[in-house]
Amino acid sequence: MSYTIPPQTHIGHVHLKVSDLDRALSFYKGILGFELTQKFGDSAAFISAGGYHHHIGLNTWFSKNAPPPPRHSTGLYHTAVVYPTRRDLAVVLQRLIDAKYPLTGTADHGVSEALYLDDPDGNGVELYWDKPKEMWPYDPAGNLQMVTEHLDIENLLEEIKAGSPV
Repeated sequence: MSYTIPPQTHIGHVHLKVSDLDRALSFYKGILGFELTQKFGDSAAFISAGGYHHHIGLNTWFSKNAPPPPRHSTGLYHTAVVYPTRRDLAVVLQRLIDAKYPLTGTADHGVSEALYLDDPDGNGVELYWDKPKEMWPYDPAGNLQMVTEHLDIENLLEEIKAGSPV
């Protein structure tokens, strides 16, 4: 019997093992701008966007002062954070540039524009915005054709100049 998950289903949160909670909070809260909703000493914290109870959990329960996992092993590839507008993605890109925080890649996927980086514990992070559906690339048969093409960073940063002050 075939089953299809209900279309209203969404990922509720991601819980990450980190080696240093304050260092992780400096990244997720200090650079990316998540809000701290609850903290349990130096062992766990919950952060969110917009007052939700938590989108990301951070903990040191099994990982305090531990090294990052090997890159070529199983586990989480990356956590993806979806920004509501292209300008919002540009703002976080500028924050990363100002903090001299390194990107590991960028891409225009046809359906979205994305920035890739690793958090301080080596967990992959994708920051992106979805293009309007009418801009998505389809082949003549109507099949979605996602791509990985060059992202014009300078053009993305123009979103900040075109809009109101950050």
